[in-house]
Amino acid sequence: MRVIDSGDTVVTSSPRKARRPGRPPTQPDGPDQRERLVGIALELYARQGYTATTLAAIARAAGMTPAAVHYYFKTREQLFDTIFDEHIAPMRARIDDIFQTHANDPAAAFARLAERFVELAAEHSWMGPVFFGELLNDHDLFKQHLRKRVKASRQVALVTAIRRWQDEGRLNKALDPALLMTSILSLTVLPMTALRKWKDDPLRKHIGPEEITRHALALLSHGLAPPKA
Repeated sequence: MRVIDSGDTVVTSSPRKARRPGRPPTQPDGPDQRERLVGIALELYARQGYTATTLAAIARAAGMTPAAVHYYFKTREQLFDTIFDEHIAPMRARIDDIFQTHANDPAAAFARLAERFVELAAEHSWMGPVFFGELLNDHDLFKQHLRKRVKASRQVALVTAIRRWQDEGRLNKALDPALLMTSILSLTVLPMTALRKWKDDPLRKHIGPEEITRHALALLSHGLAPPKA
C-alpha cells in the first residue's frame, strides 16, 4: 500500500496488481498480441488447413474472445493479406533475387533455389504443411486468396524463360517447364516438412537440412547418373 501526502489529506492507495504470467488476456493487449495471433493462424493453417481456420478458431486457440480477435482482424481475408504481406511476400522476394543474380545461368539459379527453399523451410516450419496441404486440398479458398495477390503473369514469365533456356541449350529439353518449380519444392520443402516424423526412423533419422540440400543438388546437377570424371 502506498501513502500519498496531499497537504492536509493523507490518501492511501493499493498498488496495481501486475498481470500474472502465463495465459494472455482475453481482450486486446498491445502490438505483441497481433503478431501472436498471426503465429497462431499459421500454426492452425499448417495443422488443419486454411478453410477450417476461422477467426473463431483462432480466438479459441489464443484463449481470447472473438471480439478481441476482431479488434485486430475484421475478416479472415484481412488476416490473410497481413500474412501475405509480412511473411509470404518477403519469401518470394528472396526467391526472385536468385533469378536476378543468376539471370544468365539458369542451372546455377535453380541449384541456388533448392538451397533457398531449404533455408526458408528451416526458418518457417509452417511453410511446407501449408503450401503442400493446400496444393492437395480440395478446398480452393486459400488458392483463391493467393491468386488475388500473385500475378499470373509471373508464373507465365518463368515458364517462358525456362523454355527459352531450353531452346538456347542451357537447360535439359526433357524437363517440363510447368513441373520444374514443383519438382524442386518436392526435393526440398517436402522432406524438410517430414523431418519431425523421421526422428525415430532408423533409415532417415540422420537426415537434416544439409543432407536434404546435398541430395537435391546432386539430383539437379547429375540426375541418377554418376558424375563424369
